[in-house]
Amino acid sequence: MNKQKFTDKFLIAFMILAVFKIIGIAAQLFHESFWSVVGTLAIFLVVAFIIMMVITALKDKEQNRKNSGKRGSGGGNFYLEASLFDRIRSKYEELAEKYIAEKDYKKAAKVYMNLLQDNFRGAKTLEQGGFYNEAAAVYLKKLNNKSEAASCYEKAKQYKKAIDLYKEMQHKEKVGDLYRELNDIKNAHTYYQMVADDYTVNNQMVKASLIYSKKMEQPEEAQKILLKGWEEDKDAFNCLNNYFANVFDVRKLETEIQKLYQKTPSYKKVIYLEAMKHEFKKDQQLQTVTRSIAYEIIAEKVGTRSEIINELKYFNPDDSVILKDISRFKTGRNKMLRN
Repeated sequence: MNKQKFTDKFLIAFMILAVFKIIGIAAQLFHESFWSVVGTLAIFLVVAFIIMMVITALKDKEQNRKNSGKRGSGGGNFYLEASLFDRIRSKYEELAEKYIAEKDYKKAAKVYMNLLQDNFRGAKTLEQGGFYNEAAAVYLKKLNNKSEAASCYEKAKQYKKAIDLYKEMQHKEKVGDLYRELNDIKNAHTYYQMVADDYTVNNQMVKASLIYSKKMEQPEEAQKILLKGWEEDKDAFNCLNNYFANVFDVRKLETEIQKLYQKTPSYKKVIYLEAMKHEFKKDQQLQTVTRSIAYEIIAEKVGTRSEIINELKYFNPDDSVILKDISRFKTGRNKMLRN
């Protein structure tokens, strides 16, 4: 097939496409508004004009090559076809960008979806223009992307539609959030409880506590789950640290520090010591009790863990003497080991 025949066949195919497009537009008259149909027709006419320009330019280019005596290789037809469609695609891209610059997001989306066969960019363009329901429909029907669709419904404040999708995807916390937006506290707490239970089963006690305290506004339950994590060695340090962080009254916190220490088994006292370093810095009123507990733990453990002596400096930051004592202790300890 020579280049002229290819171009002629392309024009015939294009005319057939035009006929079908016009028939489709006529059919739309029964379902869409007058201006919507006019808009679709306008896009089509612009595209037709672009294609004709590209075809004419390519034909002129090929004619010039013939006149200059240049001979193409056997792949000339392929070159013409590839160049033609590349140029058409480029023009579509320019057209879509033009519509976006003019804030005509629906027309830009039609170019992406109908002409460039890019439904994702079409949906994103609708979303960019604030047409969230339309974007959600594209995500669902053409891309089967429930996550993006749910996000669009949420932006459109179509919370019930978003909830249905989030339920399908098992996004329980998000379901709870949207029920709370609807002021349906009962259902919100039902789903938040599911999330907290999932975290607890997976030994993620701190995350479970945050659901109770931040989402369900149940600080007592949050403390219970943190205490459970500390006692059952499920992320023990972080549970203890967060437990203390949730006690805002200094006197009550001092009491809690003493009470929990009395129940702490020996193997967990080094962890407790690490927590005391944080509490010591928190408030001057806590320094006496935390320092006392630290000294007890260090004295108990120094026989088997000599390096623990270094922890004294955290509870005596301004005492230069304690540093000398630590140094002397380490020197003496080393001499004993050598002998």
